[in-house]
Parts: sequence; C-alpha cells; structure tokens
Amino acid sequence: MKKVYILILSVICISGCNVLPSFDTFEPIEGKIVSDNKEYTMVIGDFEWVEWDFEANKTSNLDKKGLADEFNTLELEKGTKLKIEMDESPLSLEINEESEDGVVKSIDIRENEITLPTNEGYYIYEVKAKWNEGNITYVFDVNIK
Repeated sequence: MKKVYILILSVICISGCNVLPSFDTFEPIEGKIVSDNKEYTMVIGDFEWVEWDFEANKTSNLDKKGLADEFNTLELEKGTKLKIEMDESPLSLEINEESEDGVVKSIDIRENEITLPTNEGYYIYEVKAKWNEGNITYVFDVNIK
C-alpha cells in the first residue's frame, strides 16, 4: 500500500512540474525592422490580446517620442527600403510617420516594405498591427542623412 501512495505522489509531482507557462509571463508578438540584412526589434507600446479565457493588455505610460527614445535610432540613407517583420503575420498593418516638425502622415506599405523619405531629418514611425486575438502598437525612429 505504501508503494501505491509513493507512486501516486510521484505522478502528481511530475504532473505539477509540466504545467503550461504562467500567463503572467505573456510575451507579445515581436516586431522587427530589416534593413540591409540587419534586424532591429521595434519597441512595443500599447497592446490588447484575448485568447480563450486569457486576456492581456498594456497601455504604455510613454508617448511615441518616449517610446522612440527606448529604440536605438537607425541612421539610414534617403529612400532606403525597410521590411517590417512579425513573428506571426498580422491581418493588417498601418504605419504612421511623424516628421521632426510634427507632421503625421500614413505610409504606404507593400509586401511588408516601406520606403523612407527622400528628405533628410528625424522621423518616428508607429506601426499598428492587428490579429484575430488583438492588436499591438510598435515604435521605431530613423535619422535620414
């Protein structure tokens, strides 16, 4: 009888060690910028995510400029093409560009690629990605020379 209890206790202990990871450790989908075969991870701003009975959301306490400060500014040439990559393909992508004089405009994206302006200056990009489960906002900045 003692062996049966030890066996049951062992099975319970082993099962307890193989549980799914805690939702406290939820990691949003990573977004990257690719230029000249080099990858740069964008900074995550706000996100909302709902799967089954799990829900995660975060509202950043930083604005776009504050989030851009968290990113290592890219120094690139005029007209450079940048590829936007996600660990999981989103249903839609929306990209806004803010110039150093505060003008914000929507940027065309084709085949997950954008073309940087032909004017020198500092630009902040906000990438809004949507999936069935939720949405995530990413930020990166570029200094065009």
